[in-house]
Amino acid sequence: AAPGPRSYTTLRDEAVKLFNSLQQLESERDPVPLMQGVLQTCLDLPPLVDEIYCQLVKQTTEPPAPGGQGDLHYWQLLTCMSCTFLPSPPVLRFLRFHLDKTESRFPASEMAKYACFIREALGKTKGRECVPSLEEILMLMQRQEMICTVHCPGAPACSVAISSHTTAEEVAQELVSRLGLSQSPNLFALYEQSRRREQPVGSATLLADVLTRFE
Repeated sequence: AAPGPRSYTTLRDEAVKLFNSLQQLESERDPVPLMQGVLQTCLDLPPLVDEIYCQLVKQTTEPPAPGGQGDLHYWQLLTCMSCTFLPSPPVLRFLRFHLDKTESRFPASEMAKYACFIREALGKTKGRECVPSLEEILMLMQRQEMICTVHCPGAPACSVAISSHTTAEEVAQELVSRLGLSQSPNLFALYEQSRRREQPVGSATLLADVLTRFE
């Protein structure tokens, strides 16, 4: 089942738990579940989004081993955050300054590549219904797109590369073009199908959210 709302205590207590999770992240061999847990808490408790952004900026400023595994884990979580939540304007300005400084100080490094990716993501992120799936987190850690398989009536299944920001309408338009149906008077839409029901996917729905629900 996809991650869902959990029971929480006070915001202060949850902020402390998240801080402990970030400390654990540095040495975690498999950081993906921990990252998803942090993202889920931020989705359920929006006031903590700015707190996590600030903590991640702090952790990636003057790290003991720049570019080391622990440092990159923080950059990877920051990447996932940037594709899921927008911080408040003051924190966004603070974050952009940090990204610029990192790219200037460590050009061509992995940190600089993450900083560039994060800056571009922040220009597209509008908020998510679901946190990234485990697969999406893995792809974001590598700064790669996901491959989504769409089954088309009367045609072979199509594989489409999507990002965290790709909408159902964008995928439908690409498939219409790929299948040579651009001149067709019919309307086309994507549907998601489970064992219990089949329903259309809203044109503005992010495909990444649909994939999380299937996870």
